[in-house]
Amino acid sequence: MRGAGPSKRAARDAPIGKSCHKAGPLYSASTSRIHELSAEERAVYATLKTDCLPEHVAIIMDGNGRWAGSRSLKRFLGHQQGAKSVQLVTETASRIGLPWLTLYAFSLENNLRRPRAEVNFLMRLLKIYLENNVQRMMDNNVRIRYIGRTHELPREVQDKMAWAAETTERNTGTTLTLALNYGGRSEIVDAFRSLAAELARKHIPPERITEADINRHLYTAHMPDPDLLIRTSGEMRVSNYLLWQIAYAEIYVTDRLWPDFRGIHLLEAVADFQRRERRFGGLSDSVGITDEEAEHVNIAAS
Repeated sequence: MRGAGPSKRAARDAPIGKSCHKAGPLYSASTSRIHELSAEERAVYATLKTDCLPEHVAIIMDGNGRWAGSRSLKRFLGHQQGAKSVQLVTETASRIGLPWLTLYAFSLENNLRRPRAEVNFLMRLLKIYLENNVQRMMDNNVRIRYIGRTHELPREVQDKMAWAAETTERNTGTTLTLALNYGGRSEIVDAFRSLAAELARKHIPPERITEADINRHLYTAHMPDPDLLIRTSGEMRVSNYLLWQIAYAEIYVTDRLWPDFRGIHLLEAVADFQRRERRFGGLSDSVGITDEEAEHVNIAAS
């Protein structure tokens, strides 16, 4: 599950999984922006199967505080550097035609448990990030959206978020979604509350509830589930992020801290993703006995 550097991956030449979702890039060959990648990024991109890109990549951006602490810097400087990574990774995603990129920017737990001074700084940083980067989003054809209990954020922050979303809403490239004041469990609670109200209003019995009904009431109802979940900083947990949606996501963990994460590292994660075989509960060609053969196997008494 952990992603190492390119030289450390023993599976580099492994075949691409047969179940790879063939999303394809957003852009045709005539409008491709691959030439805007750096030379290093183009070298990694050249190894990818471009008709087999993930449709949706979600990232747990972790390590801002540790990045700052390892350099004897204040935590806020780690957050500032992390904001720079957001824009650089988003631009690479846009250049390769990745349809959906969702970033865990600020959790519900952050809002409740972090020192108020740090939370206030993060809110100011978000406002400044949007002010300074909306034009870059326009230049890169990026549309920005948000998920989470955003109505609980300060009014001036909500106003800036709405302005950025309205400004970029007609863009047709990568959809950048920031998870703000977000928690996976709280999302499911909100979905069930909304669904319960619908059932009562329409007099629908609960036994008729389907997964599709629940999905319709999630914050992410308008987007596909993530194919690939990336976690920076080496931590082996999902931290209450997209708990419903990542049921079949491939997980890639890197020791790299988020402020050091760049577009080339996104491409390396996609390359690792393409070496996986996604089975969604089914079987691969390399398994042992099939169901038909199993009928003739003697079961030893315990």
